Amino acid sequence: MTSFASQVFARVDRFCRPLPVVLNTFLVFSITGEVSYLVLLEAPLQADQQKTVWSAWWKAVHLLAQYFMLGNICWNALLFVRTSPSIKGVFLGGEGMGQGWRYCYTCETHTPPRCSHCYDCKVCVLRRDHHCVFFGQCVGFRNYRYFLSCLFFMWSGLLYATLMNAEVFIVILKEGVTMHSVLLMLIPWIMLVSGQVSARAFAFAFIADTCVVGFLLVSAFFFFHLVLMFRGQTTREWYSTRRPYSLGLLGNLRHTLGLRWYLCWLCPLIPSPLPGDGISFQVTGLLEPAR
Repeated sequence: MTSFASQVFARVDRFCRPLPVVLNTFLVFSITGEVSYLVLLEAPLQADQQKTVWSAWWKAVHLLAQYFMLGNICWNALLFVRTSPSIKGVFLGGEGMGQGWRYCYTCETHTPPRCSHCYDCKVCVLRRDHHCVFFGQCVGFRNYRYFLSCLFFMWSGLLYATLMNAEVFIVILKEGVTMHSVLLMLIPWIMLVSGQVSARAFAFAFIADTCVVGFLLVSAFFFFHLVLMFRGQTTREWYSTRRPYSLGLLGNLRHTLGLRWYLCWLCPLIPSPLPGDGISFQVTGLLEPAR
C-alpha cells in the first residue's frame, strides 16, 4: 500500500512540477496579446487621432517597447533555465577547504561556503539563493544575472501593461461604481459563469486584474532581490543581520551581474563575466556570531 501511494505521489509530483512554468508562460503571452490588441485596435480613443501619422508612430513605438521587453523576458528565462548553477562539472578541490565548508551527505562531497543542497533539483548549488518554482530551477551563482534581469523586465512589462489597462478600468467604471462593475473587477470568473458579462468583457477584466496583481507580486520579489544584491546577501543569508561577504555597492554589483553590470541588464546576450568562481569568497565580516 505504501509503495502504491508513493508511486501515485511521484506521478502527481511529476505532473504538477511544470504547471507553474506553463501558467507563467501562458500569462506572459496572454498579457502581451491583450496589450497588443489595445495598442493596435483600441488606442487612441479619440476618433480624430486614430488615422493620423501621430497615431501610426505612437503604435509603432509602443509595439517596439512591448516586444523588446517580451524578448528580454523570454531570452533571460531561457538562459536562466539552461545555465546550471549546480556543482556538477565543477572541480571543488580539497586544498582550499576551510571555514564555511560543509559535507553534503546526499551528494557525498564537501561543499564550499554559501553552497547548499536543493531537494527539488537533487544537487548542491553554488551560492544558492532559492529554488524558483516558476522556472523549475535553482537561483545560484552562475544564473543569478538572468533571474534578476528577467524579474526587471517582468516588472517593467507589468507596469506598462497595468498603465495600458487603466482604460479598461475606466470603461468598466464609466457608468459609476455599481455592484456589477465592482464584481466584474474583483471576480470576473463568477460574472462570466453566471452569464452577467460577455466573454470579451471577461477577458479584458481578467487580464487587467492579472496585470495589477502580477505587478504587485513581481514588485515585491524584484525590490527584495535588489536589496539583497546591494547588501551582498542571498535569501538564506537575509535572515541573519551579518553580511560577511559584502564588498560594498559596486563590488556586490560586479560579483552578482558581472564586470559589465552597467550594460548586461539591457540584453542577455551582452557578455558580462563574473569575477569569482562561486567556490571561494572574500570575507569582510564575521562568519559566525560573536560570543
